[in-house]
Amino acid sequence: MDTTLPTVDQPADAHREHGYTADKQSLLKRLGRIEGQVRGIARMVDEEKYCIDILTQISAINAALHKVSLGLVEEHIGHCVVGAAQDSLATGDPEIVNDKVREASAAIGRLLR
Repeated sequence: MDTTLPTVDQPADAHREHGYTADKQSLLKRLGRIEGQVRGIARMVDEEKYCIDILTQISAINAALHKVSLGLVEEHIGHCVVGAAQDSLATGDPEIVNDKVREASAAIGRLLR
C-alpha cells in the first residue's frame, strides 16, 4: 500500500508510474556521473586548481543537467500530458489536460531561469 503523501509537484491524482520509469536506470547512471563531476570540482577547489579549469568543469555539469532536464520534460509531455489528454477526452473535462499543460509550462519556465 502506497502511503506517500502528495507534494506540490505530485498532486493526489498523479500517475503512479512516471514517464521516465522505463529509463530509470539510465537516468540514475547519468545523475551518478554528474555527482562524480561535482565531487571532482570540489577536489579541484581543494587543490586550488586554475579558476578557468574549474569553470570549464562547471559548464560541463550545467550541460549535463540541461540534457537530463530536457529528457525529463520530453518524458513528462509524452507520458503525463498525453495521458491527461486521453483522460480529458474520456471524461469530457478539459481541465485535466489544461492542468498538466500549465504544470509543464511552469517547469519549462523554471528551467529557463
